Amino acid sequence: MSNPTKKQSFMGGAAILASAVVVVKLIGAVYKLPLNNILGDVGKTYFDTAYLIYNFLNIFATAGLPLAISKLTSQAHAQGRENEKRKIFRTSIWLFFALGLAGSLLMFFGADQLAAFEANPMAAQAIRALAPAVFCVCLLACMRGYTQGQGNMTPTAVSQVLEALCKVGLGLPLAWYILRLSRAAAEDNMAGVAAGAIFGVSAGTILSVFFLISYLLTHRNRADSLDVPSSGGAILRQVLVIGIPITLGNSALGIINLIDTKIVMGRLQSALLLSEVDAAALNGQYRMAMDMPNMVASFVYPVTMSLIPFAAAAIAQRDTARADRIISSAFRIIAVLAIPAGVGLSVLSTPIMRLILPSRQEAAAAAGPHLQVLGLATIFICLMILTNAILQTYGKEKLPIFTVIAGGVTKIVMNYVLVGNPEINIHGAPISTLCCYLVIVGLNLFFVWKYSAKKPRYLQLFAKPVLASVLMGAGAWAVYGFVNRTLSGGHSAYGANAIAVLAGILAGVAVYGVLVVALRILRAEDVRSIPHGEKLARLLRLK
Repeated sequence: MSNPTKKQSFMGGAAILASAVVVVKLIGAVYKLPLNNILGDVGKTYFDTAYLIYNFLNIFATAGLPLAISKLTSQAHAQGRENEKRKIFRTSIWLFFALGLAGSLLMFFGADQLAAFEANPMAAQAIRALAPAVFCVCLLACMRGYTQGQGNMTPTAVSQVLEALCKVGLGLPLAWYILRLSRAAAEDNMAGVAAGAIFGVSAGTILSVFFLISYLLTHRNRADSLDVPSSGGAILRQVLVIGIPITLGNSALGIINLIDTKIVMGRLQSALLLSEVDAAALNGQYRMAMDMPNMVASFVYPVTMSLIPFAAAAIAQRDTARADRIISSAFRIIAVLAIPAGVGLSVLSTPIMRLILPSRQEAAAAAGPHLQVLGLATIFICLMILTNAILQTYGKEKLPIFTVIAGGVTKIVMNYVLVGNPEINIHGAPISTLCCYLVIVGLNLFFVWKYSAKKPRYLQLFAKPVLASVLMGAGAWAVYGFVNRTLSGGHSAYGANAIAVLAGILAGVAVYGVLVVALRILRAEDVRSIPHGEKLARLLRLK
């Protein structure tokens, strides 16, 4: 018989962790807006190059091994084996200490070689600034896995939020200060500015490590236990057996991103004969535009997180009818959110970039055409997040790995061909990104259809949101154009554009809202799944 107290504790812990993830993602999304104004297009490339390498190295510490620690700790905790829990932590912390130290030393002393591999030597400073973070993240991964294994999600949640806040509170001011110094000295030190911005990430991980260490020291269970723990070697083998397959699977995307960046920077320099700085500027403009789809995805992610656990529970209870209803509802909600967001970004691409980059108007104008393509990619990024989660609820965790590899290979090949074409050059990067996510989502939708008990009707799910979004886009563009022309004579170009963009967005929201109700795109069960949904369903008279 299930224990309701334990079940409630589990759901409460999951809610705490989910809330922290949402907060961290939103902080990260907002962080990018002022950051891009400080970095500019060249600095943006240096920053992103360092971050890609950092993320790749972190996969080995954060993907599968913490899950293994959490699982082993959870088993020992359930059996009341306190000595086993302590031995798991003591053994694992040394493994993560070694991994973190190796990664940090590689990033610090191998920064020049890593930057050269990415065809971006000037990124070496930013790579070195991130070196301490690799060591700290490894320690964090071990401590978080240990506390989560005991059913305590609060330390992980608090440490994640601290990390994100420090990134904003220290990284942005430091980057801005270095930029001021370089301008006062009439120097071009964008590599130093990027390093300053990225040092905030390292500082955030250091702060989080101190928090978790202090938490573990003050919350130690000092009770005696009679259980005999496993040997360190046996525990280490268990951690590696559980963690390595997951780590290898998750490393696919990191490898693809590293190769992709190398190809884009390399082709701009070798095929188009551009200098490193000029190539970095073009790549930075593309990456500035890419932040917008990622920002939209960060807002869609919580919706997926809130719906999918219910589907997983229904599948576990063999209630396929309820699982199908939940999954169909998730598709409708994501379609209602993602499709208009993607169309809106595409239709108002250059005006939006000019709005969010007030101090980088030239880069904004260059990034606009990229966002026009990436706006459409936004739709498929959001659908990828959803379909990956659905496949995981079906117990098909490995399929998303293969679909990501297929999309990644598509992107790499297309970037090599398109970016190296002088008539296309950097404009090939967003096209390749769109095709990458098209391939992933196409394969994912096929597998969702294959493994669903009740086959989803994709045309029925997506036709009305697409129609409403197209009409919304037309309305937003018309209002933007009218307001911008009306104000352009009596206001600054930036001010007129800003007011026109906001007017266009408001008009688009109004048009889309009316169409969602008129076309009955959502059902009552969809709306009830969100906070205060019952009242909203009654207000909209949904059935």
